[in-house]
Amino acid sequence: MLTTGACRMARKNALQGIRVVDAATVIAGPTIGMLLGDFGADVIKVEHPRGDVLRVTGHQKDGVGLWFKMANRNKRCVTMNFSSPKGAELFKELIKTTDVLIENFRTGTMEKWGLGWEELKAINPRLVMVRVTGFGQTGPYRHRPGFGTVAEVFSGFANMTGEKDGPPTLPNFGLADGIAASYGTFATMFALYHRDAQGSGEGQFIDLSIYEPIFQVLGPQPLAYDQLGVIQERMGNRSDNNAPRNTYETRDGKWVAISTNSPAIVRRVLTLCGGKEAANDPRFQTPQGRVEHIDEVDGMVAGWIKQRDQKEVLEKFEEAEAAIGPAYDVAQIFEDPQYQARGDIVELDDADLGKIRMTAAFPFMSKTPPTIRHAGPRKGQHNEEILCGELGVDPNDLEKLSKDGVV
Repeated sequence: MLTTGACRMARKNALQGIRVVDAATVIAGPTIGMLLGDFGADVIKVEHPRGDVLRVTGHQKDGVGLWFKMANRNKRCVTMNFSSPKGAELFKELIKTTDVLIENFRTGTMEKWGLGWEELKAINPRLVMVRVTGFGQTGPYRHRPGFGTVAEVFSGFANMTGEKDGPPTLPNFGLADGIAASYGTFATMFALYHRDAQGSGEGQFIDLSIYEPIFQVLGPQPLAYDQLGVIQERMGNRSDNNAPRNTYETRDGKWVAISTNSPAIVRRVLTLCGGKEAANDPRFQTPQGRVEHIDEVDGMVAGWIKQRDQKEVLEKFEEAEAAIGPAYDVAQIFEDPQYQARGDIVELDDADLGKIRMTAAFPFMSKTPPTIRHAGPRKGQHNEEILCGELGVDPNDLEKLSKDGVV
């Protein structure tokens, strides 16, 4: 396994020379820009002069939004109101030298401003335009506003998550947004590969809804419903595919989770928690059999774990080569030697906050590793550098554009 340190010895950036304009707000779109920036793209964050709402969302320190600092790392930042005629003019100038545009305005909004796909591809035929919306660019719901929370219920995720007798359950973080960002990133790379490696020379637009990626991640539920009429129900932390699979409380009030997705691991867990008799019980030899007797299987494992402290449980499972993990909070993550050895949390110097630590860039790569050069910038930090230095705006006009609400 290549170490993190070895990865960082390399100097090449996979996306060097690719320019990205991130004109999106909040989570999904900006996260696509973050991922592309981690691998070396020149990402320009274009904000409305009033700023991305993510700057004031979630935890803040000294008035600085911490979520914004992460989601907009490695980006340069300009302010631009491209719903105004002068702003649209500047935006079109920027698009001329852009490889990838990310936007998440409601369907039809960019067209209303004269900045839709047809207009922009005429300016730059090589442009890849990533359009992030709640429900996509087509269909009867295309004009509805949509966020990750809406996608999590609309996709079916919430209805299958939670305790059996409880309500549909939502995650308390941007799950659907994060999944959509991952799909948007690889779709962008597919489009760039088609344009450059396959030699078409043509860009394209990517119609990325937030609900469809999480819907796909939920697995073969449509197929199971189509063929068997099965509607997956809430089961808490259990699974209707296998058992034992759950979270379990240890004697010292901590928690662990186990999964038994292979016959060998099932046998080790049953032998450890119930002895050879349990491991050889004919009722427990198939996933279906164990799910049918889930209360008995789960009770056996839960009882064994409840009699031991977390440290001992983890040690015994490791000795048995059975899959287990402690249920960590973020403070425990900071102390864990696996996270430390992999360099999963990195330290940066930040102009606003001083020394900061945040999640590293993933995945690690042997030749073109991702890097975090800086955290999210201040609003309009690079206005002069980009608008004057790269778009040719007269420095004397910059102040007037600011007063007029254009930048």
